[in-house]
Amino acid sequence: MNQVLRTIVAVARKEFRQIARDRRTLLILLFVPAFILLIFGYALNFDIRHVRLAVDDRDRSVASRSLIAAFVNSGYFDLVGEADEAETTRLMDRDEVRAVLVIPGGFSRALRTGAAASVQVLLNGDNANTATTVMGYALTIVHSESAKYAGQAAPLISIEPRIWYNPELRSALFLVPGLIAYIAMLTAVISTALSIVREKERGTMEQVRMAPLAAGSFVVGKTIPYFAIALASSLGIVFVSMALFGMPMRGSWLLLVAAMSLFLFGALGLGLLISSVADTQQVAFQVALLASFLPTLMLSGFVFPISSMPRFLQVVTYAVPARYFLIALRAIVLKGAGPGVYWMELAALAAFAAVVLVLASIRLQRQWV
Repeated sequence: MNQVLRTIVAVARKEFRQIARDRRTLLILLFVPAFILLIFGYALNFDIRHVRLAVDDRDRSVASRSLIAAFVNSGYFDLVGEADEAETTRLMDRDEVRAVLVIPGGFSRALRTGAAASVQVLLNGDNANTATTVMGYALTIVHSESAKYAGQAAPLISIEPRIWYNPELRSALFLVPGLIAYIAMLTAVISTALSIVREKERGTMEQVRMAPLAAGSFVVGKTIPYFAIALASSLGIVFVSMALFGMPMRGSWLLLVAAMSLFLFGALGLGLLISSVADTQQVAFQVALLASFLPTLMLSGFVFPISSMPRFLQVVTYAVPARYFLIALRAIVLKGAGPGVYWMELAALAAFAAVVLVLASIRLQRQWV
């Protein structure tokens, strides 16, 4: 019995030493659970708050200002500013507002005379779940405000919703673009993350280093085949989504390919950067999964609204390329908007791709000598 116990202790001691030597795996084992808890604990929030609201007040009366104040003081809406009809289109296309409250002229006069009074609420329907929730908020606020005029025997103020981009509020039109970004990011990062590590494990990396080849050329050469495969796969997903889920294509195919290419270059560069750091395919796969799976799913606005996240997580989302790609993708596919609406997102994707590819080249250059 004592011999068995000593054997177990010896094996356990050896394993502890082995784990201590493999610091990257140890870091992943300790860091990943805390990271997942942090992300899910703060980002997993289905409450819709801080809905960006613009107002088109054509009445400019005490009654209209009271209705606007009711929206703002409800705690659900953040007033962005005023917007006329032309400005409304720009704000909706750029996703700078999620709702626009339109108060017609003669609104207060109708309330005073007991005639029917109505307001219009324009909703950004690219996120069907958010639009449905916001519509419920608006109905509650309008009905509550109309109760102030009950003593005048006035009818309830009616609300006329108008859903932009997704009139039927189909959830598929919101989820499918997110799935395209999610699948493209995951496959691109993992495929390239394993590429250089595979060379290291097979021993062919030493032969590559001896060849008259610069690190930058090696990175570009490694990226091109995976880029072609990832782009073909992503476009295939788009065609399948159009055929099976009725996803529209209201914008330019050329712009779609350009946005998708920038996103994939960044994802492939991230995979190469991970591959240049990791020593084994197991570590590379784990890091690639952590760097692509959770941020794209939780912090891109794919599932959970970024505006409902804590402020520090909202700041973190600016480092997630899928955030920018989703805005551009939905603007092209659902809104048919031109590049003037999402040029900042395209610039952010280009900057991310350039940074990770340069870092991957620098890392490999250091290993080259």
